[in-house]
Parts: sequence; C-alpha cells; structure tokens
Amino acid sequence: MTDARQGKKRRLSSFALFAGFAVLGVYLVLSLISTQVEIVAKRQQLANVQALVDEQSAQNTELQRTMEAEDEEAYIERIAREKLGYVSPDEQVYVDMSGK
Repeated sequence: MTDARQGKKRRLSSFALFAGFAVLGVYLVLSLISTQVEIVAKRQQLANVQALVDEQSAQNTELQRTMEAEDEEAYIERIAREKLGYVSPDEQVYVDMSGK
C-alpha cells in the first residue's frame, strides 16, 4: 500500500507542478498581450505628439520669418489690429453691415 500512496502523491505533485506551470504560462501570455496593446497605444500617442511638435515648429518658423522680415513696431501694430481689434486714437473704423 505504501507504493500506491507514494504513486498517488507523486501523481498529485506532478499534477500540481503541471497546473502551476500552466497558470504561469497563461499569466505570461496575458501579460505579453497587455504589454503589446500598451505599446501600440503609446506609439499612437507618440505619433500624435510628434505631429503637434511639427505643427508648432512650423508656426515658430513662420513667426521667426515674420519677425525678421518686418520692423518690430510694425509687427506689433499689425498683431494688435488683427488679433486684438485695436485701433489708433485718431482712427475711425467703419464696419460693413451689408453682409457682402
């Protein structure tokens, strides 16, 4: 009977070892899949940020070109008129209300 018990214990420990390796294998596969999904998401995020950087760099280059091409005072006046709606104190502004 002792051989039967030892054989049963051996089979039980072999099964437990196999089950442990199976659980570990499933965990590793799921971790790998999860990591791959995160990598794809981060690469997409990196591409989006890189596009924003490229766009901002183009804007910076345009602004630098504008600053170098124009007189600084004329540039400030143009921005004040176009972006902020400022006018000179002696200037009269007419608004076309006809909708054309």
